[in-house]
Amino acid sequence: MSEIPYKIYLEEKEMPTHWYNMRADMEKKPAPILNPGTLKPVTLEELSGIFCEELAKQELDDTSRYFEIPEEIRNFYRMYRPSPLVRAYCLEKKLDTPAHIYYKFEGNNTSGSHKLNSAIAQAYYAKKQGLKGVTTETGAGQWGTALSMACSYFDLDCQVYMVKVSYEQKPFRREVMRTYGATVTPSPSMNTEVGRKINAEFPGTTGSLGCAISEAVEAAVTQEGYRYVLGSVLSQVLLHQSVIGLETIAALKKYGIKADMIIGCAGGGSNLGGLIAPFIGEMLRGENKYEIVAVEPASCPSLTRGVYAYDFCDTGKVCPLAKMYTLGSSFIPSANHAGGLRYHGMSSVVSELYDQKLISARSVEQTSVFDAATTFARVEGILPAPESSHAIRVAIDEALKCKETGEEKNIVFGLTGTGYFDMVAYQKYNDGEMSDYIPTDEDLKKSIAEMPKV
Repeated sequence: MSEIPYKIYLEEKEMPTHWYNMRADMEKKPAPILNPGTLKPVTLEELSGIFCEELAKQELDDTSRYFEIPEEIRNFYRMYRPSPLVRAYCLEKKLDTPAHIYYKFEGNNTSGSHKLNSAIAQAYYAKKQGLKGVTTETGAGQWGTALSMACSYFDLDCQVYMVKVSYEQKPFRREVMRTYGATVTPSPSMNTEVGRKINAEFPGTTGSLGCAISEAVEAAVTQEGYRYVLGSVLSQVLLHQSVIGLETIAALKKYGIKADMIIGCAGGGSNLGGLIAPFIGEMLRGENKYEIVAVEPASCPSLTRGVYAYDFCDTGKVCPLAKMYTLGSSFIPSANHAGGLRYHGMSSVVSELYDQKLISARSVEQTSVFDAATTFARVEGILPAPESSHAIRVAIDEALKCKETGEEKNIVFGLTGTGYFDMVAYQKYNDGEMSDYIPTDEDLKKSIAEMPKV
């Protein structure tokens, strides 16, 4: 495909017609994912045994700049896209800041988050391949909810392994998934071999995304007509999520606004990668400069305290190896309330951007995150998800710096979803029962020491 500016790929209503693959513009590409048995780059044939074939192709393609969004997916997107880019006038007034604050709101759909952008794409390719169903993991439940909705739309079976702490904290999110027809199992469970192994090794564990991934992969490969799908981390997911950034940059340019800083919460990297994709593209092509900040929880600080190395993508060590910033696949974070950010590693694409210093990273503590969430909810009228509130925390911090300096900076952050199923967390905060847990160096050394030597 010829190199046409992204603005050509917008419909009349400014919804993208193509996904943008920022890997194509990266001179130094993310390292390839490896077969854990041979330690050689995973082939399309090997990857297609786990993922849908078309998704496997997208995962391995780091040269095609654009992928056309199939019409069936665009028709689904029209229910809620383009999503609104909102100027937070009331928050600006509350902070008494000269900064201009904008947020891209991805919570205006039934799943309540950005996850639906990739869920519908992955369900579409599964249906097109003639599969019976898919298996997956979910942390806070946004991805599981989105995939349940997408599978219902295409009449596919959906099996969700939900991180146990979130399964217990968020029963209503679980029930939404079941309403859409999904089977939801707390992870680690006793239903899979890897789940039983994890429970034996970590008695009473509250689980992690790494645990849930292991169980979902095992469930997929042991059932005929099923494939595994993932809501974050993978390059294919960042590709689908690029609709967020493409709409954001188009809206800003329409009104003559130049973003100075772009902020996104970071767990596995899906919403952050999607939001920043076209901005990174401009930076890589030498067209513009931006300050981009990834915000992660202090309880699971893969970028700010992890190591850049090959590691398993899952706790059960059944998935391929990816080079990423990681705390070690055996690391299980404390039972914090940002379930969607409880992953030991970071997307290979985001990790490479961070290693090249194209983006920076900060970690923030849970209580300060809910301070920011409460401030935002009281003046902007949206109750934000705990994950999204990590970005709000840093956006507020930066706006207050502008108050001190008098700088009129344009700050853009991703409001990835709503927190209406996170009321246990808000109750803990309101009752003064919320605490912060930050892993010690010894905690991290133990899990990092168990990483594969590649």
